[in-house]
Amino acid sequence: MNYDLKAFSKKLKKHLDEERYVHTLGVMYTAAALAMAHGCDLEKAQTAGLLHDCAKCIPNEKKLKLCEKKNIPVSEIEEKAPFLLHSKLGVYIARKKYEVEDKEILSAIRWHTTGRPEMTQLDKIIYLADYIEPGRDKAPNLDKVRRLAFEDLDACMYEVLKDTLDYLGSNPKTLDPATKEAYIYYEEIYNRKTQKEANI
Repeated sequence: MNYDLKAFSKKLKKHLDEERYVHTLGVMYTAAALAMAHGCDLEKAQTAGLLHDCAKCIPNEKKLKLCEKKNIPVSEIEEKAPFLLHSKLGVYIARKKYEVEDKEILSAIRWHTTGRPEMTQLDKIIYLADYIEPGRDKAPNLDKVRRLAFEDLDACMYEVLKDTLDYLGSNPKTLDPATKEAYIYYEEIYNRKTQKEANI
């Protein structure tokens, strides 16, 4: 594979504002640390972390037009909240501009915003790295979630999705159904594990 992360980083800097670029580096380093903790491919984690927001700074109107032009499906929720499209567009840009064809990396970019049931290990690492990177300071329970991310990815997914749904519940227009489905899936895993531990 051997992607040139330094070249990617240089190219990416031209397309992101400064705050987003700093966040992106934070996600890349956090993803690398989580990959080390959980035995995931380090290079894939760094690449997905670096490119996860590569489409973030495209203006919303342009996001919609690009999706139409490139035949990328847009849901009703995404039409109302086009910022959600940066995940799908990110996959397109990662392939076209950075020549990334690795399915695991593209999947992690695709699902880093909403989550989904049955995420791969890399999907979970990028989703959580995006949430807990050092520059984040507004999310609830961050200390607990940061610690948990290095101990149990599934339990951490449950906690983060629960907090995300609580937050988005006040604005259902931006709640993608995939987030709700992901929460139900990881809640079930969490409950099964808790029950099993209680029976030991």
